[in-house]
Amino acid sequence: MQNQEPGGAGEKGNRLSREKSPYLLQHAENPVDWFPWGEEAFLRAAREDKPVFLSIGYATCHWCHVMAHESFEDLEVAELLNRDFIAVKVDREERPDIDSTYMQVCQMLSGQGGWPLTIVMTPEKKPFFAATYLPKERRFAVPGLLDLLPRIAKAWREQRGELLQSAESITQALETRDAAPAGPEPDAALLDEGYEDLLLRFDPGYGGFSGAPKFPTPHTLLFLLRYWKRTGKKRALDMVVKTLDAFRDGGIHDHIGGGFHRYSTDAQWRVPHFEKMLYDQALLVIAYTEAFQATRNYRYRETAMSTVRYVLRDLTDPEGAFFSAEDADSRGGEGAFYLWTMGELEAVLEKDDAAIAGRVFNVRDEGNFLSPESTGAENILFRTRTDEALVSVTGIHQEELDERIASIRERLFAAREKRERPRRDDKVLLDWNGLMIAALAKAARAFGNGECRTAAERAMECILSRMRTGDGRLYHRYRDGERAIPGFADDYAFLGLALIELYECTFDPRYLAEALAIMKTFRDHFLDRENGGFFFTAGDAEALLVRDKVIYDGAVPSANSVACEVLLRLSRLTGTTEHEDLAAALARSFAGRVRESPSAFCWFLCAIERAVGPSQDIVIAGDSGSPAVQEFLAAVRSRYLPHCTVIHKPASDPDTIAALEALTPFTRNILADRNTPAAYLCSGSTCSLPITDPGLLAAELERGAKNR
Repeated sequence: MQNQEPGGAGEKGNRLSREKSPYLLQHAENPVDWFPWGEEAFLRAAREDKPVFLSIGYATCHWCHVMAHESFEDLEVAELLNRDFIAVKVDREERPDIDSTYMQVCQMLSGQGGWPLTIVMTPEKKPFFAATYLPKERRFAVPGLLDLLPRIAKAWREQRGELLQSAESITQALETRDAAPAGPEPDAALLDEGYEDLLLRFDPGYGGFSGAPKFPTPHTLLFLLRYWKRTGKKRALDMVVKTLDAFRDGGIHDHIGGGFHRYSTDAQWRVPHFEKMLYDQALLVIAYTEAFQATRNYRYRETAMSTVRYVLRDLTDPEGAFFSAEDADSRGGEGAFYLWTMGELEAVLEKDDAAIAGRVFNVRDEGNFLSPESTGAENILFRTRTDEALVSVTGIHQEELDERIASIRERLFAAREKRERPRRDDKVLLDWNGLMIAALAKAARAFGNGECRTAAERAMECILSRMRTGDGRLYHRYRDGERAIPGFADDYAFLGLALIELYECTFDPRYLAEALAIMKTFRDHFLDRENGGFFFTAGDAEALLVRDKVIYDGAVPSANSVACEVLLRLSRLTGTTEHEDLAAALARSFAGRVRESPSAFCWFLCAIERAVGPSQDIVIAGDSGSPAVQEFLAAVRSRYLPHCTVIHKPASDPDTIAALEALTPFTRNILADRNTPAAYLCSGSTCSLPITDPGLLAAELERGAKNR
């Protein structure tokens, strides 16, 4: 089957071969005559009077691979698509605007969503059919493409009016969806409602907030930590601890190489879907870091740092930015890279340590994991025994056992590195990089870790130099030397968060200046000036069916939730009200929608926690090399102070002092003495008398925490 038109499907591949997206390139040799999203595809559909078959997925999506192998590599399916449709492929990670729009359609029509996402629509981009994964042939109640495509093509020819009417109705419904009214500014009562929602949804047996499949939602835990800190309700902290322990011990955690898989297919967190996403690593590093500050549980620090090591080792490009993901599949099938038989353990570890590894990680001779490709003896590694139980069953003291387990991990890691790795999605996405930089900066502060700080700064320099234009606009994606796709709201909000975290990590005023500049550009191009909040796309972006304003905190938090926090932090850091006013308008604009189901907006609730206060704003004056300044910083950073902002004003660096005072005018009244470093507790533009004893600052921070 040859396509006569240049760029079509044929022996040398289809139009996708000219794209940069790893996902689109995976389909470049399909017999389907794929178009990338663009004007060419829709003009062709109008000219040939054909509907558009839109397929949306991403490079590490297991079921996207399944549908590709079953159908898009199949000549029979390709012939139907090429004859009766214009077929368009979209990488959801490159074009989250397109994905979000049509995923809403799928959820409206079918009550569910997921990837691969399948949409059929008019040449005017108006949808009339939506589904997720579809097999080649009918399977139980799921129609197959071989049956479905001819029926849709026939309806397009013979029942066009009905399809167009349906498309119009769907488009109108999309335009009015989620049009909840604005309301008063959210308050502490809304936070109580969010907590009660989570209390009802919590799984007391295994942790988490749903049945299977279970997804880690770290921002849910971040809200509960803040709620516990403000109210003292221990149940909130207990839910966090139970869930983080379940993540850490479960099969969702890569116990050998570090990092976390996408989700658990069972309720006990034992059987993962094996892909690894950058955003999960970032958000979980933040959650474990904050949980360590709150509990001082060293296991949380270890988990955060092993995840950081995974990202720096396996998801970092040569210039310092971060790649997007690793696939679930490799040679041998889904998860094969991560599975072990008892025989493999014994070959690497010998009998005694293999027996210990089997007890620690629940490895059985008969295996504990079955898949279509499985031989029946493979094991997922997960932990069910406590440290005390392992000491009892092995008869080895805790310290020695920890050393043995560390040695076992090292040897298994070395052996695993000889296996064929899963494919890596090596595109750089600005929004996900922003989350990872923020996580590294937070870990650097909490753990006093220079490697995290260096990695965060290096990645930020890479992002700002590669993915920003001269007028301050951002690009969403970078790959293979090419920056492309105008930035979305997530890119601006998440980069703003990363810059603030980096400022409070390094106290380099340049990062605070960059954060202010990024948020100004964001405001200029994305702000809904009539109703408050930020649109997902810029005012000059490609027009889709609707121009969304997103607030739902899903796998990643929404741009509006993060922007609300960023604006509040900038207000505290600069001592001005402009940013707080924007945050208040944003909060009001979404109040009605959030009140319908508060626990679906947990990063937003984190921002409201900061607004409800009280917050702690600290200026530390004195040279950074001073032991007293370091003691002041240690007093702050060793505590869980989620709503604390910290500014450092040096005593003998005129350029830094001038830059800082230009950004934070209220610090002009604070004199930094190189001989007598001091800390100031501030509220708005008013600061306390100087505190010259780090011990007194610690006492004040403790007193402030108890008064919340």
